[in-house]
Amino acid sequence: MWNTESDADESFRKKVIWGSAAVVVLGLLGAVYYYKYHGAVPPPPVVTEPPHPAVQAPQVATEPAIRNPIPEATDTKPLPPLKESDPDVRESLVGVFGARSIAQFLVPDNVVRHIVVTVDNLPRKKVAVELRPVKPTPGATVTAAQGDITTLGSANYERYAPLIKVVQSTDTKTLVNVYFKLYPLFQQSYEDLGYPGQYFNDRLVEVIDDMLKAPDVQGPIQLTQPKVFYEYADPKLEALSSGQKLLLRMGPANEAIMKAKLRELRKAVVNRPDEPVTH
Repeated sequence: MWNTESDADESFRKKVIWGSAAVVVLGLLGAVYYYKYHGAVPPPPVVTEPPHPAVQAPQVATEPAIRNPIPEATDTKPLPPLKESDPDVRESLVGVFGARSIAQFLVPDNVVRHIVVTVDNLPRKKVAVELRPVKPTPGATVTAAQGDITTLGSANYERYAPLIKVVQSTDTKTLVNVYFKLYPLFQQSYEDLGYPGQYFNDRLVEVIDDMLKAPDVQGPIQLTQPKVFYEYADPKLEALSSGQKLLLRMGPANEAIMKAKLRELRKAVVNRPDEPVTH
């Protein structure tokens, strides 16, 4: 692959010149052979200028292939515009999680946009708190101290119990059907985020795979507090993505529940449902 068009032209020119030179050399050898065995004086070689290199047609940029296409919509009811979609999206999610859970956990405005932004950011180092689709977990981070060592307290895991209960009781098939029905809204929001021509469902699968790689840490996790916020004392844990860190904060038991649900979700949205998940 050429780095620039001028590099390609120069390389092409050199190839033509060397090819012409090779023709000339072969011609001289043939003339010598003829003179040696037939006694004729070889004519002088005719050197021609190399032809002007053909102008290469510009390469047409192609959109990346969709790896995990969703099924074609069977619901003929048109979706609302993205900016007006909150009522329809909330109503659809109530059918999955129940009205009480939606009122308790879901941020009511810009639901699709908040979901898309958060999903896209989970494999990164930080997630914009103000753009999360789920309300903050009540209470502060619970820690335990023993001398100079601070660890993530086991009582901290209980803060996530209500959310884990909802996740555990959610029917994955129903959730995915709603996701497929609303998918054009997610796709539009993803492209508006700065990914024209890219497929949100492919990104969702990448994010799930990243979260499934979160380590299963047993025992207390040591913390440090260099400034205002706590960090993991282990550099390997601190280097994890924001989604992986979220699972760690939930504790081993809750993390196992979340990973089981993520595996179910992944199996439902990938192009090959029989593809094994090794995470």
